[in-house]
Amino acid sequence: MSRLMLGVAALSLSLALPAYSQQKPDPNLDKFPAGPEKAIIAEACTACHSLARVAFGSYDAAGWHNAVAMMMNAGAALTPDQVEPVTNYLIKSFPEKPLPPFKQVDGPVKVTIKEWVLPTAGTRPHDPLAAPDGTLWYSGHMGSLIGHLDPKTGKIDEYRTKTPASGPHGLTMDRDGNIWYTGNFKGYIGKLDTKTHQFTEYKTGAARDPHTPLFDKNGILWFTSQNSNMVGRLDPKTGAVKLAVSPTADSAPYGMVFDSKGKLWFSEWQAPKLASVNADSMEITEVVLPNAETRPRRIAIDANDVIWISDYSRGYLGMYDTKTGKTKEWPSPGGPRSQPYGITVLNGIVWYVEGNTKPNGLVRFDPKTEKFQTFPVPSGGGTIRNMMPTADKSSLALAMSGVNRVGIATINN
Repeated sequence: MSRLMLGVAALSLSLALPAYSQQKPDPNLDKFPAGPEKAIIAEACTACHSLARVAFGSYDAAGWHNAVAMMMNAGAALTPDQVEPVTNYLIKSFPEKPLPPFKQVDGPVKVTIKEWVLPTAGTRPHDPLAAPDGTLWYSGHMGSLIGHLDPKTGKIDEYRTKTPASGPHGLTMDRDGNIWYTGNFKGYIGKLDTKTHQFTEYKTGAARDPHTPLFDKNGILWFTSQNSNMVGRLDPKTGAVKLAVSPTADSAPYGMVFDSKGKLWFSEWQAPKLASVNADSMEITEVVLPNAETRPRRIAIDANDVIWISDYSRGYLGMYDTKTGKTKEWPSPGGPRSQPYGITVLNGIVWYVEGNTKPNGLVRFDPKTEKFQTFPVPSGGGTIRNMMPTADKSSLALAMSGVNRVGIATINN
């Protein structure tokens, strides 16, 4: 895991748990240059996490502005007159570290990416949801909101969660068009009624940090819980929650897909494993991937029940055939530090994002020819954590976490 991503993971955990408590002086304090801002940061930024989160951050000027806004959304105690000097101090003291450059790979397809800046600074849009009506919903992870974009007009509406600082993470839609999301920081599953805009919350108990939600064909909502090392299911009719612990300790259940038979699969992103779940017994069966260094973050599945894997730690695209057990992998164009992340399949083509190149690269992979093509994200992307096809199968919905934008990539074959 990169230092920056380690910090983000630590922040997510710290917001889901009691506040960070310093038993002794933070060992990273000596990394901060002298100045009045040093004391302010030491006070304001340690309520939730250690100073490593700041000292090892890697942002350009716009990124630091966005990062400070995110932290204030999460409760950092900065007064209005402190924001600008603290931000300028961070820009000067901790300049952006070099990232792998985007690698251009030409090919037969043209892609146009349109982006929209979100109204609330530091929203950190995490997951997008392309609705059947052509609009786009998104989770505001640090803004604690669910957002809605009409791409035709550019109008964006924001709906604040009932519980503040909930950390909306993954989201999905039910048969009635309501939005369901994971309250990652507060241990609940939330529902936004898209007609009344009222919120309903369902506590997830020991699964304190629900992560990715997905409905099965029977209307049961399944979810992963990364730091709790669990997979769960919620019956929306009764509110009943059942949980299962991953057999591998600290394996961090993450992305999920259903195969054509309705079996649930998920990635264990802190282990070289995939796993499936028995819907009745909730028994978990693990699949060990060939390379011990593989860390499968997001996964996608195609019409042949082949799971496609974004191997975040190694910079690879991988596949696992659920029917035959066959595996194969390809080095991603951006190299071993490119950190493949959000991934999906559209019309038989695999699409994913290299989240650690500058700019982020949208990558196309044709399984038939085994050839790549890449496209730069205009705003830089700031790590695209998830994406999905639009309802008409012509485009991809994207969430650009680090630049506070959502976007749509239109594909012209």
